[in-house]
Amino acid sequence: MTKSNSNNDILWNGAKKPLLLVLSGPSGAGKDAVLNRLKMVHFPIAHITTMTTRAKRPREKDGIDYNFVTEEQFQRLIDNNELLEWANVYGNFYGVPKQAVREALAEGKDTIIKIDVQGAATIKKIVPQAIFIFLAPLTMQELIDRLTMRNTESEENLRLRIDTVKEEMTKLEMFDYVAVNEHGQIDRVVDEIRAIINTEKMRVTPREYNL
Repeated sequence: MTKSNSNNDILWNGAKKPLLLVLSGPSGAGKDAVLNRLKMVHFPIAHITTMTTRAKRPREKDGIDYNFVTEEQFQRLIDNNELLEWANVYGNFYGVPKQAVREALAEGKDTIIKIDVQGAATIKKIVPQAIFIFLAPLTMQELIDRLTMRNTESEENLRLRIDTVKEEMTKLEMFDYVAVNEHGQIDRVVDEIRAIINTEKMRVTPREYNL
């Protein structure tokens, strides 16, 4: 009797290809807090740092808070179609570089991009196979309270931001998953992101990304 080859006995060994996740949601939902928590617990995922032309603020670190570049450098990336998404915000450019995403995926790393809802819609047109996660508050009032407590904007700007948030909340159907960031429960959000990754790793047909 011939002994079977152990490699031939393996019917399924999981999806080995890395995943590309897009974390989005309305202002005040806690996207930065979730990413910071992922870093603190050494969650094995690559974070794509947004690129910007604005001046570096005190205590900000290049390559960690943002990748700070000149307008000329940023324009070259636009001209060469090397940004997944970009926007001009109050005279400063912000964007997600494709090369950083390519490199992380090529190294076999699950990768996450943090972006606003409008930016997520743009990325979805370019990379629809990515995993889109909507970070939501438990209630709209909780989100309004978070924005108000920041105390960083005029009353008029605050009203405009709240109206924008209400509009962003209507975009939920564009996403694959929703994670509710209830006050004081950020570790649960991290666990939910871990569960999403584990679920996606069990797909029979892995996701493919063309960047």
